[in-house]
Amino acid sequence: MSSSVERALRILVELASGPATISELGRRLDVHRTTSLRLLRTLEQERFVRRTADGRYRIGPRMTSLAQAALEGLDVRAAASTHLHDLGAACGHTVHLAAPEDGSMVYLDKVESRHAVRMYSRIGAPAPMHATGVGKTVLADLSESERDRLLGDPPYPRCTPNTRTTRSGLAADLAETAERGWALDDFEHEEFIHCAAAPIRDATGRVVAAVSVSAPHMVVDRNRLLALVPDLRRTATAISEELGWPGES
Repeated sequence: MSSSVERALRILVELASGPATISELGRRLDVHRTTSLRLLRTLEQERFVRRTADGRYRIGPRMTSLAQAALEGLDVRAAASTHLHDLGAACGHTVHLAAPEDGSMVYLDKVESRHAVRMYSRIGAPAPMHATGVGKTVLADLSESERDRLLGDPPYPRCTPNTRTTRSGLAADLAETAERGWALDDFEHEEFIHCAAAPIRDATGRVVAAVSVSAPHMVVDRNRLLALVPDLRRTATAISEELGWPGES
């Protein structure tokens, strides 16, 4: 990369955090004032930056439109693929990527377990939001009225003896999910399968999908499943960052 291109990119990165004067940019980036001015004029001509009335520079409209176009063109499955496979290789269990659609969670991608006992889930298949870890990560991000619109009136369909079918029971679980930042499917969807799930956020911070690790109880007990949560959450964070999420403030 040429030095001019590198410096121009560093200027854009710096201005992304807020407007700055030529002198401020020079000090932060250790670039001579004349060099900064030359680069800023070029960027201004191309509308990547704009000079304000007080003499400072800020991100310009062309940069904003490019960023928006890039975000709109992102594919959750494509952004997540490498991260899902890395998580699957590290833990050895089934990894799912799922997103909400028409009141259900739809599996977008799946990394198979290395173990002989495997799940019957398939890409494209729907799953109930209230009874799955991936679904509860999405519901935990919504208001009560939005949840009611998606789930309808209780009692919610019972999948196993552990399924939460009442509004109050599910609400308590979702409050805990929101507080700790991940969800647990405690044999609520399938009697012999438990899973942990973490939310995937877009550039606005909205939960748009979820990643989970699932395993039969005869392969992984509760403690070993919960031990995977830190890696699971790091994976969800990495995917979110691919989608433009800036992270926790």
